[in-house]
Amino acid sequence: MPSEALSQAAPSREAAAESPFYIPMTAPAARPRCALKHNDTFMVVDSHGDIGAAAGGPDGLFHADTRYLARLELKLDDMQPLLLGSNLRDDNSALTVDLTNPDIYRGGRLVLAKDLLHILRTMFLWQGTAYQRIGLENHGESTACFDLVLEFGNDFADLFEVRGNQRPRRGACSSRMLSAHEIGFDYRGLDGVVRSSVLHFDPAPARLTVHRARYHIELAPGQSTSVFIAATSDQAPVQRPMPFFRSLLAHRREMRRDTAGTTSIETSNNIFNEIVCRSMADLTMLMTATPQGRYPYAGIPWYSTTFGRDGLITALQLLWIDPRIARGVLRRLAAHQAVAVDPLNDAEPGKILHEMRGGEMAALREVPFAHYYGSVDATPLFVLLAGLYVERTGDDATLRELWPAIEAALRWIDGPGDADGDGFVEYQRATEQGLANQGWKDSYDAVFHADGRLAEGSIALAEVQGYVFAGKQLAARCARRLGLPGKAEALQRQAAQLAERFEEAFWCDDIGSYALALDGAKQPCRVRSSNAGQLLFTGIVRADRAQQVAADLMRPHFFSGWGIRTIARGEARYNPMSYHNGSIWPHDNALIALGLARYGHKHLLDQLFKGLFEAASYLEARRLPELFCGFARERRRGPTLYPVACAPQAWASATPLTLLEAALGIEFDPGRDEIRFVNPRLPSFLNEVVLRDLRLGKCSADLRVRRHNDDVALEVLRTEGQIRISIVLAR
Repeated sequence: MPSEALSQAAPSREAAAESPFYIPMTAPAARPRCALKHNDTFMVVDSHGDIGAAAGGPDGLFHADTRYLARLELKLDDMQPLLLGSNLRDDNSALTVDLTNPDIYRGGRLVLAKDLLHILRTMFLWQGTAYQRIGLENHGESTACFDLVLEFGNDFADLFEVRGNQRPRRGACSSRMLSAHEIGFDYRGLDGVVRSSVLHFDPAPARLTVHRARYHIELAPGQSTSVFIAATSDQAPVQRPMPFFRSLLAHRREMRRDTAGTTSIETSNNIFNEIVCRSMADLTMLMTATPQGRYPYAGIPWYSTTFGRDGLITALQLLWIDPRIARGVLRRLAAHQAVAVDPLNDAEPGKILHEMRGGEMAALREVPFAHYYGSVDATPLFVLLAGLYVERTGDDATLRELWPAIEAALRWIDGPGDADGDGFVEYQRATEQGLANQGWKDSYDAVFHADGRLAEGSIALAEVQGYVFAGKQLAARCARRLGLPGKAEALQRQAAQLAERFEEAFWCDDIGSYALALDGAKQPCRVRSSNAGQLLFTGIVRADRAQQVAADLMRPHFFSGWGIRTIARGEARYNPMSYHNGSIWPHDNALIALGLARYGHKHLLDQLFKGLFEAASYLEARRLPELFCGFARERRRGPTLYPVACAPQAWASATPLTLLEAALGIEFDPGRDEIRFVNPRLPSFLNEVVLRDLRLGKCSADLRVRRHNDDVALEVLRTEGQIRISIVLAR
């Protein structure tokens, strides 16, 4: 979880102190919401294209964790228009909303019958500015006379205020007329920073105040007209926005440029093609330009910022398609690696960032997340991803650049990360303001014993030890590349010793799986969890026990029919509607899928792949959300949604791509200029997969994979450069 949210399932009063960043859900959203994003700016609007017109949503235009526009509502003669439909473009470049007029009366007389006006709102984000065109066309047989009204306002709320945090004091807001077509909003924060936004109208309204713009419009039959609006923040590169259509074209050109060189996927299944298209579009939208390279922000609305764990796992999922993302993630996290002890930020030298925030509350330390390091897994995941990146690309120059950060991370793993010296990496927050649980399942109640008691003290999570094991093995191979044989041998020896200690301490015969964690007294939490599935991905598990774990994960107490639950049904805190104790997380399933493939359980992978594919086929826009509920699958019904799940969420968006990677068993060997398909297999719903521009260094290939029952045939359609393609069976 990317998160300071702690438990999304409502905590008890006793637990409230442990959940200061809980995201409340007090009422259903009155209208569905849609999100747009470009770099550090995102916008949430409702199905009508309005901001702040309906209850229950985190509406607004946000930049760097501050809301720069809190309301923008369209009305006709002070009445809400009727919704015809709203659609996000396939590439996420723009949102279009189709509206029409209701029956409009004046003085008790019908002056405009319903459904005569077509109102098309088109909106997009680019370079810190929200652009909107309101197109109006009269389909009636007589002239339509009406007022188009736009009501607006701002509060410059910090994102944590929008999420529900109460503040005893705030800064001062003001609004002012800048011209006949511009309104300015200002906020002097308690941090001493002045934040500003401007609303631009073209053409100028007939009447403009600091909260309302009114246009008097007359449209002859068949006539059309347009109103353009742009909302800019003081973070935009220019205060005077470019014209709407020029900006839209520039935005789409930029999107095409950013995605050039990424492998494309086309299959025989049209629904799966739509799922992949949505995944790629969402990932493109979540990518953010940073000084170190493009970085996948975790999710909208709550996690649209740099998160270490999420960025690392998403980059890992995308390595086979576009390793440039991993390079940007690694370089950015290396640039922000902790260099000193700071208890409030849970920082220690060598530790990798959990998250960073740019809002007023973070600057004032009302929340501890300006540069916060309270995750136990980001540091070993950093080492792991660095090793995988080098093996995928052969990029020794980037390895040499990153090696000091890798060594610092390894020192943290062996030092402060293992404060008691027992050979396992543990966590315990440095202050009461930090996160109580610091693995990806960071709800207050996510780590517990078989009887439901919460684990206490310094906690060693199972999957974290797996990350350390895999990270040290990969770091050993990196050390050899750099001509450091002594370092390589030491790291390889440490990994082997860790695997032995891990089996002894974590395996529980009574549950037939690995403990969720060890508590501060070194007592195992004997709970069947998906954490054991992630261990398969890391390779730390003994082969005989891997088979036992894999089989158990696909039994009904874990596998709902849609995916694998975080906690098995029947465990003490199991709740299919909880955030971490029985729900289904797509990215968790993706890592388990890689583990199933690693240990040769492709038949189980088929079942998992099919379940998640069919879940996505039921969901709006074919989009896998951050998580969904863990209820057992029922015939002729789709999965049950979780109410405040982020969508899109980066690692969920990458999940269909990871499932395909696991099924095909794709491996890269840059030293031999070879792409290998290890025990490739396609699920029953895919008869054919075409991969175009699959790259290895300066070489590339287009490939077609066809299914023949449980076997596949591989056809090379095109190659560029000296590249080898091979199939490897049964290692």
